[in-house]
Amino acid sequence: MPQLSAHDAAFLYSDTAHSNANVTLIHIYNQSTAPGGRVRFKTILARIASRLDQLPILRRKLRRVPLNLDFPYWVDDEQFDLEYHVRHIALPKPGDWRQFCIQASRIHARPLDLDRPLWEIYVIEGLDGFLDLPAGSFALLTKMHHAAIDVENGNQVTTLLHDLDATPPADPPPAPWFAERPPGVLRMVRRGVAHSMGAAARLAGPLGRAVRRAAPAALSLAGDLLLRPHKLPATRFNSVVSPHRVFETRRFMLDEFKTIRGAVAGASINDAVLAVCGGALRRYLDLYGELPESSLAAMAPFYLRPSDGTAVSPELTWLRVALGTDLADPLQRLAFIHGQTASSEHLSRAVGARELSEAGSHVPAATLALTAKLLGRATASIGRRSPLAHCTITNVPGPAVPLYLCGARMTYFSAIMPIADGMGLVFAVTSYDGRIVISPTSCRELMPDPETFAQCVRDSFQELLAAAQVRPAASAARRRAAPRSAAKAAAAPASKPPRRRASASGRRSPTIPAA
Repeated sequence: MPQLSAHDAAFLYSDTAHSNANVTLIHIYNQSTAPGGRVRFKTILARIASRLDQLPILRRKLRRVPLNLDFPYWVDDEQFDLEYHVRHIALPKPGDWRQFCIQASRIHARPLDLDRPLWEIYVIEGLDGFLDLPAGSFALLTKMHHAAIDVENGNQVTTLLHDLDATPPADPPPAPWFAERPPGVLRMVRRGVAHSMGAAARLAGPLGRAVRRAAPAALSLAGDLLLRPHKLPATRFNSVVSPHRVFETRRFMLDEFKTIRGAVAGASINDAVLAVCGGALRRYLDLYGELPESSLAAMAPFYLRPSDGTAVSPELTWLRVALGTDLADPLQRLAFIHGQTASSEHLSRAVGARELSEAGSHVPAATLALTAKLLGRATASIGRRSPLAHCTITNVPGPAVPLYLCGARMTYFSAIMPIADGMGLVFAVTSYDGRIVISPTSCRELMPDPETFAQCVRDSFQELLAAAQVRPAASAARRRAAPRSAAKAAAAPASKPPRRRASASGRRSPTIPAA
């Protein structure tokens, strides 16, 4: 049976009574494209049943090793019950977006049963009051523990359940399935003792350095916080989180983000997304009079490619990026962010997820479990004074083409991500069919008004887009005026060049390079 990796085990060990590592994917559908214009719950249930064999993790649960001598194993759930995992609910009238966000937040916040496979799917009907979605829409909420899903490398569940056509071939009947016998307790203990002894031998040398690099990204960052604290201002989001989640979202056109990135030479769409999130954070905290004078920062994922040009797949790493929240000009903020993400020196200091995972495999499970708990508490405590960052911005990739579930076209795709003590705000950025969706998640006590925060995201985007659209128009006007100015200058008599007037500070204002 497969064993939980050190990277995934850290998510499991970091769960607390008020904070868990659930990831919830939200899909919304227009069922008018389905045969007969309607999709029944039993049809969705049959679709899931027919494809379970393509993703074995859906029928596997965790079996822990006594005394945490080793990482847990994935074993077949001999009592697997599909209808326990797939549930059917409906929103009360009028079925508007606010009701949906509240319901989705509650579902996301509830912990999963660790004695069953770590996922649940909710089919939610009654979505009749959405302004930009057709009446009769329904949603599919897929909640999985982060230990069982690899968010950064693609969404296997979304790919599994959907088709590229509204009229695909009929699903075959479910394949016969028989649970494999799980490993015995004595066998797991023997293997755990052997792994622990091997790990102890490997750690006998430079113990301190190895432990600091042993955990996956989250623990590495917390260790960095403890060992080399950074003088960043604390905000309301650098506090202990409650068990109550809030979630909101705003949708944008991908082409408009391309317009934004074009306003700063070399900037990427990721840079533009970071600038929008930074602007939203600036607006929201300013509304409450809580905006620090210095820039706030985010932890964001980046893919690093080998500098020697070798054909190795890029590594995912997490970098701290200052969001330029101290800059009022949105294009200056975008240029400031791009200057960091484009810096080879900045990227060279990052540690890849693969290196962290390999190092983590050398640490005993009990040590990693204890480290996760202690560092989680220390991060929350020290974060109130000098946080490592103020939020997380993570990308959940989606398909670029329309997808269909039992004939119903998917019109919306977003995600609710986990938060933790000391890092009580996360932006999930999803892309699907020509759109980008930015979805902030926090807790009710730290963000009592998620609709206001979502409007700050929208206003930040509109401000940045307007500035990006003005810049090409101004450049074009200057180019059209240049020939006339040159001709007028040629006809004018020679004179002394005018003296340049200095600004009040005696210095010229900085400018942003045009695209």
